[in-house]
Amino acid sequence: MTREMENRAWFFACDTENDSCNPTDIDLQWFAAEDEGRTEEPSEYKIRKAREEGRVAKSQELIGALVLLLPALAILALAPSMLRTCVEMLRFYFLRAAELDPVKDRIIMAVFLRYFIRLVLPIICVSMAAALFANLVQTGLLFTVKPLTPDFTKILPRFGRYFQRTVFSMEALFNFAKSIGKMLIIGVVAFLLIRSKWRELANLQTAGLWTGISTVASLAIKLLIISALLLLTLSIPDIMFQRWQYRESLKMSKQEVKEERKMYEGDPQIKGRLRQRMRELLNRNMIANVPKADVVIVNPTHFAVALEYDQETMPAPRVNAKGADEMAFRIRRIAGENNVPVIENKPLARALYAETEVGDIIPLEYHQVVATILAHVYRMNDEHRRAQAPGA
Repeated sequence: MTREMENRAWFFACDTENDSCNPTDIDLQWFAAEDEGRTEEPSEYKIRKAREEGRVAKSQELIGALVLLLPALAILALAPSMLRTCVEMLRFYFLRAAELDPVKDRIIMAVFLRYFIRLVLPIICVSMAAALFANLVQTGLLFTVKPLTPDFTKILPRFGRYFQRTVFSMEALFNFAKSIGKMLIIGVVAFLLIRSKWRELANLQTAGLWTGISTVASLAIKLLIISALLLLTLSIPDIMFQRWQYRESLKMSKQEVKEERKMYEGDPQIKGRLRQRMRELLNRNMIANVPKADVVIVNPTHFAVALEYDQETMPAPRVNAKGADEMAFRIRRIAGENNVPVIENKPLARALYAETEVGDIIPLEYHQVVATILAHVYRMNDEHRRAQAPGA
């Protein structure tokens, strides 16, 4: 059994002798890093594929803070209107308390729903807009049904992985510190606000109804807004952590990088064999290409390189034949039979033979010297044509 299979073993280690299971026998290897060996940064393809599957870096703390802050501000802005609606609803029911029968009169539920929608609908709309905005800010426009696709492989529990992630991991430690921070923020804010209003709160038993409602409401809305702002600040390190964890979860092993490169670029061995086969075909046909050459560079007996250049289809001169010794002799002979100029340039012939293959464009550093040779060849060809022209 491999290490990976051991890490995914069942939670209870069964004793083979008495066929009993002991829940305390937990293999410590379950808590080893699952991503061991994943040292390479994720490729664009893997990031794009993860996004298509709905796996993105997203902070729930930012969503929660905005969903708390914006509805609280909406309540603060709509408080007078909501209070008038509540008073209107109470007046309606109290004035008709002796006339309406809750069992028979359907108008009671209809009126309640109407007032309820007037009170709740604006807050619901603001909350939905806040949640949508928080998601769009973090992930952009993303719609996928992949997370909703049933995955029956997740039915069996993996307790080792669960405990590793929720107890023995950096994510667990960060979430624990984050929870403690949120409790401290809300507790400290509540303590300071109540402490600043403790005299007014203590005298509420002798105060009027409106004074009590306004005091408690203002204290509650302050608590909501201040806590939401502080939680919004707390979401900044959470966003950074979620993005870091997302990149870590997508890291690739060297083998995965090789496999992905093969998928995109093809197997290097296959590509090498194809290039070798192409060279063989070119070498087999290069004798037939010599008559098409514009010039043959020689040295003068050991090397021969035939160059062809078409300004409309080629960015620079191309090697369409080359050879050494016997092959060089054949290239020179065929060039002479087909009136292809043969130019002796020992350094250039040696360099082109060593650095190029048949079908290659000549290197950039040889452009200038080859251009000079071709200009000389074209000038010789023009003079030859003028000499053979009638009446010359």
